[in-house]
Amino acid sequence: MIDCRHGYMVYSMSNAADCNEVVAIRHDSGDNLTFVKAYKTGGKGTGAQAVDPLGSQGSIILSDDGHFLFVVNAGSNSITSFKITNSGTLILADVKQSGGFFPKSLTTQSNLLYVTNAGNGSSIASNITGFQVDENGKLFEIIGSTKSLSSKNANPTCIVINYNGKKIAVSEQSTNLISVFTVQPDGSLTGPIVSNSSGAGPFGSVFFTNEILLVTEAGTNALSSYKVNHNGTLSVISSSILNFQSATCWVALSEDGRFAYTSNAGSHTITTYEVEYDGHVSVSNIVYNTKDGSGAPIDSGVCTNYLYVLNGNEGSISVFITGREGKLIRKQVFSNTQLPNLGSQGLAILCLPNRY
Repeated sequence: MIDCRHGYMVYSMSNAADCNEVVAIRHDSGDNLTFVKAYKTGGKGTGAQAVDPLGSQGSIILSDDGHFLFVVNAGSNSITSFKITNSGTLILADVKQSGGFFPKSLTTQSNLLYVTNAGNGSSIASNITGFQVDENGKLFEIIGSTKSLSSKNANPTCIVINYNGKKIAVSEQSTNLISVFTVQPDGSLTGPIVSNSSGAGPFGSVFFTNEILLVTEAGTNALSSYKVNHNGTLSVISSSILNFQSATCWVALSEDGRFAYTSNAGSHTITTYEVEYDGHVSVSNIVYNTKDGSGAPIDSGVCTNYLYVLNGNEGSISVFITGREGKLIRKQVFSNTQLPNLGSQGLAILCLPNRY
């Protein structure tokens, strides 16, 4: 496990309509959380007053090496990149149009960055677009990387790329489909190959291995796992493993890959699923996200043995220790985030090992 001797940085975004901002929070080695600063993205959010304003997972992410932060600006159809300093503060690097309408979710591998755009349901279709990221964080659109999803109003909720950078999966909530693209050596894409979701409302997703994909289902309140075949088709491993909670939308994987944590916003709980080496999943335990059960958990992130969860109805962040057998021990709920009670989105966690 990485030694985060200087603590962690926690990033989320305001999604404000007039000026979207990334909020940075320091979690030090003494377990104290402190608001650091709000950084303007150079774009606009939607300003929607909702628990899950973008209806997505992955609206703010880190590069693999932790040197860059990427965020969507859904109100201005753009993407912002920040350079991350040794202390975790941010420097604006670039702002580029997203290649579509209403960017919702991002994924990255090496120097490649992909975004899924929702479209407007009529004249502008749902799609994905790719960018190359240079050493300064500048974004350059990849020719041949803009691809349509299964339908013009697919309502994509999450885009993820596997560890070797060869396959991309997009959850389509409106169509109950999962679209898989193959990444070419130059970053362009072929596909999609479209497969049925095991259950209704595929939402958040994460790759367990290069060939195994985990996907939440907001309709059935479940987690399913799939084998991603070489040709892009999906074969179900575990089919819609119910947790009997409500609004199961987001998922994060423990660093050792043994457990997956789903945020259930409707029931204000977190479900721990055990993940076997072959991709089969089973429910391990369920806990409330806040002590009094008031917080509606949405986006989450894992770093070393900590799980962080954004409460979409409070603008607070719950912090858990991940114990043995996936048990979650709530350490605290940090309220002084400077995020709006309603309308914030996204969560990314950076380890600060020896960055000073």
